[in-house]
Amino acid sequence: MLAEIKGLNEECGVFGVFGHLDSAQLTYYGLHSLQHRGQEGTGIVVSNGDKLKVVKGEGLVSEIFTENVMEDLKGTSAIGHVRYATAGGGGYENVQPLLFHSQTGSLALAHNGNLVNANFLKHQLETQGSIFQTSSDTEVLAHLIRRSGYPQLKDQVKNALSMLKGAYAYLILTEKELMVALDPHGLRPLSLGCIGNAYVVASETCAFDVVGAEFIRDIRPGELVIINEDGITSEQFAFNSTKSICAMEYVYFSRPDSNIQGINVHTARKNMGKRLAVEAPIEADVVTGVPDSSISAAIGYAEAAGIPYEMGLIKNKYVGRTFIQPTQSLREQGVKMKLSAVRGVVEGKRVVMVDDSIVRGTTSRRIVSLLKEAGATEVHVVISSPPIKNPCFYGIDTSSKEELIASDKSVEEIRQLIGADSLTFLSTEGMVGAIVKTDGTEGFCLGCFTGNYPTEIYPDTLQYYYQK
Repeated sequence: MLAEIKGLNEECGVFGVFGHLDSAQLTYYGLHSLQHRGQEGTGIVVSNGDKLKVVKGEGLVSEIFTENVMEDLKGTSAIGHVRYATAGGGGYENVQPLLFHSQTGSLALAHNGNLVNANFLKHQLETQGSIFQTSSDTEVLAHLIRRSGYPQLKDQVKNALSMLKGAYAYLILTEKELMVALDPHGLRPLSLGCIGNAYVVASETCAFDVVGAEFIRDIRPGELVIINEDGITSEQFAFNSTKSICAMEYVYFSRPDSNIQGINVHTARKNMGKRLAVEAPIEADVVTGVPDSSISAAIGYAEAAGIPYEMGLIKNKYVGRTFIQPTQSLREQGVKMKLSAVRGVVEGKRVVMVDDSIVRGTTSRRIVSLLKEAGATEVHVVISSPPIKNPCFYGIDTSSKEELIASDKSVEEIRQLIGADSLTFLSTEGMVGAIVKTDGTEGFCLGCFTGNYPTEIYPDTLQYYYQK
């Protein structure tokens, strides 16, 4: 994927196991299948019933969890995390899960999402004497839990969760139980499964397939699931919640073999391509997709338009992460290292290039240039999502508003900047309709497209994203 170059990154993914002798090994494989959700850091906390042990580091799952490391991780329950740094920045101290010790027991947290009131809560907690060890907003929950006056941990957690605003899928591991919580709007995906008598939880169902787990159901918005030796129980900590799953999970972030709320991601993307073919009919000779996340939409477009689909772009799978640098010139060089145009496919042809999104525009410009340098006579760019005009506050790094090319430029201006012969974005209704086959837009967070967010956004959060 070109996420690092494009400027569009998912913050993280979580995986948990309770009641399995090989919990750490299952978590390793689960995190490996979620590696696309974060490549900057990873960690596993395992419980043997008496104490928690953590191993974490900056790097990929396979780099941190070597054979020798895994031999020392023994226990029947575990939680794991893969991270892409947005809120809080990078650094070892921010790699999750975060592990906390107290006189009443230990607690480990893994979090997918972003709290829009984290700074507000941190200020309140610090005035009450809290000292934060990380700059991650995840740590806020641990302080809120321990400051709660309720005697039972379940009630402490429910009370703490009720104070949070934003997107969060939390895994909370103690010596004896695993707790799972999803924010009241269900902004991030989170699913429950089982392997025999053991339970597993993951950000995406593709992780279940890897470890041989059976899907049970999705975690509901505002739900707290508690798993221990007595079994599994469920309670609501938030009521009257409105489901607002992030639409970009279907467009870009999730693996095509995952199902989110019963909808297969590949099928949704293919339907987006079909909708594009209706909204943007183009006379062309060949359709190609930008690998990997746009391939499904490109197949759908070609099928609906009756134009052959070809592999006009090839991704180099062996380029390391070290070349990725935060300057425009190096980003553009990175695109050239990661992608190659297939001259034998595009030379002398009118090409429809399908991509999932345009963020800064530099990546799209370079890919159009690659195709034309390989002999394409025309390059028509079609995007399987609406223009991204606003930053995301819920754990996806869509840059500051000033860096989003669609925030202050028209479609025609963007077309000219990327050098395409035509440019079309899928309509918001078309995108949602491709996912759920409806003309409405209910049930989704569309904030980055429309500017309408499902939660209140706190002033200090707005300032960070609009001026960073």
